[in-house]
Amino acid sequence: MIPARYSASRFPGKLMQDLGGKPVILRTYEATVATNLFDDVFVVTDSDIIYNEIVNNGGKAIMSKKEHECGSDRIAEAVEFMDVDIVINVQGDEPFTDTESLTKLIDVFKDDHDKTIDLASLMVHITDEEEIKNPNTVKVIVDQSSFALYFSRSPIPYPRDKNVGVRYFKHKGVYAFRKEAILDFYRLPMLTLEASEKIECIRYLEYGKRIKMVETHVEGVEIDTPEDLERAKKQWK
Repeated sequence: MIPARYSASRFPGKLMQDLGGKPVILRTYEATVATNLFDDVFVVTDSDIIYNEIVNNGGKAIMSKKEHECGSDRIAEAVEFMDVDIVINVQGDEPFTDTESLTKLIDVFKDDHDKTIDLASLMVHITDEEEIKNPNTVKVIVDQSSFALYFSRSPIPYPRDKNVGVRYFKHKGVYAFRKEAILDFYRLPMLTLEASEKIECIRYLEYGKRIKMVETHVEGVEIDTPEDLERAKKQWK
């Protein structure tokens, strides 16, 4: 499932911006289909423009019936009555979605015979100080078993002692959910930590869900700003 809002707050209309001759959202959809990992791929959107772009190019799209605060809510509405076990959320602004990272994410559930993992997500090691401080970069810290402890727009952990060898990780907004976990998310109200940080996956932690983090070395480009789009265009070339 690829949630796709037209009116993104930081960069309105970004999903319909041109990337190598096609809109960003179509590039993302095609890259996701090309992995050959999924039984089905849908764009889930509130926009006629995005819906028509996907369908007119032979893709599959679903129109949201309700207004939604976040992509997880949009996906939950779409899958509620589908017969599925695992749902993958690929962000619409990630046209460089790759097979290797998504395979790692799916494999988490193949080994989880006792169903102790509610969802899994990706993280990338970062070293650039500006990126670590940048509030647009969501950071994650994990325990010894790579389960998420917390997500923040602030640098976590705070580098009071820079000589302890802490590694910083950026959260990539690609998720794999058990269907029950995303439906629980949909039904549970937002609490204060999520509201403060504006990071939707914090809701899972606040309600005691377990998020397995998987490290990937594929950075890609998330298109949150016009500057990101320019970087994406260079990478596409």
